[in-house]
Amino acid sequence: MINWGLIGAILTPNVGGWLSALSMSGQVRRPDGKAWYQLLNKPPWTPLDWVFGPAWIVLYCSMGFASYRVYQECGGFTAESVYPLALYGGQLVLNWGWTPVFFGLHRVGFAFLHMLALDVTAVACTASFYRTTPVAGYFMLPYLGRLTFATCLNYSIWRRNKF
Repeated sequence: MINWGLIGAILTPNVGGWLSALSMSGQVRRPDGKAWYQLLNKPPWTPLDWVFGPAWIVLYCSMGFASYRVYQECGGFTAESVYPLALYGGQLVLNWGWTPVFFGLHRVGFAFLHMLALDVTAVACTASFYRTTPVAGYFMLPYLGRLTFATCLNYSIWRRNKF
């Protein structure tokens, strides 16, 4: 039997992430063929570009699974699941919104502030997931680690490029 709820929960963050990335793909590379991001002064610990896609797929799948566990533990969309799933939805929207701010608008400083709001929301979501079912909280931990790294990277790029 196919678990469509689980499939939907895993696909939702991925589809949103893909749409966010695709909406900005033409803006990352300038008409002269040079990529704006490639021209930035970045710290030596910046990951290679090809790492971002696979890393986010894994993280989005983990987040989706965590949200499904909360949904399942609470018996669907119930009074018990409203708060943790609302936090989840809010942090997803913030997550998807960061790409257009950083890559589309080139607002690196504002993207850093945006990332801080995302960090707070994601931590609240993870804590809420953990209180509902610890497994869901554990599945959010790699995402929190990645957000911490991304926040440091965003800050470093902002400071190094005098935005």
